[in-house]
Amino acid sequence: MTPGEETELIRQALAGDQTAFESLVFAHQDRLFGAMTHVCGGVHDAEEVTQEAFIRAYLKLDTFHQNSQFFTWLYRIAFNIALSRKRRKRAKISLDQQREDIGNDVVDDGEAVDAAMIRDDQVALVRSAMTQLSEQHRGILVLREMNEASYEEIAEILDLSIGTVRSRLNRARKQLRLAIEQIQGESDSEVEPTERESH
Repeated sequence: MTPGEETELIRQALAGDQTAFESLVFAHQDRLFGAMTHVCGGVHDAEEVTQEAFIRAYLKLDTFHQNSQFFTWLYRIAFNIALSRKRRKRAKISLDQQREDIGNDVVDDGEAVDAAMIRDDQVALVRSAMTQLSEQHRGILVLREMNEASYEEIAEILDLSIGTVRSRLNRARKQLRLAIEQIQGESDSEVEPTERESH
């Protein structure tokens, strides 16, 4: 779909043409669903978030400013829905269940980016380290590294300046490296006594 065709469909949808909005849904639903599987960590949640995002987009279509891309605006709606759902879910479950849930969330992220490139033990290490990041840092890493969003897209989605996006990404990557180093250190300390005993 060309930008001109998309603009015309938005104009028609704003005029009350439901078929035009259905065409927008058809054009973007697969891409949005794929992106949300990384954010949500599961197909079921991603389906629900995607559906809710399109409903909200339809209801708020008159707030869309056409100086930005429609998909970027749509992604921002879906991303915020996903984060809100996670916060509500975490508020209702026990600490042990929360840890299990976050661990499950990260599995798809790791597989999407790393499984084809690095060994399984490294994938597991990154997954574990991701669970230790704040939601803010994890969210921006998912956008950049998993969904390959540009700095401009991230800035628009998170309502930040590009400078803030860059600095926040740098902090997130540093925190991820520190978390990985901490896990590796803990793993080494567990192995050392066994090695001493074998000597």
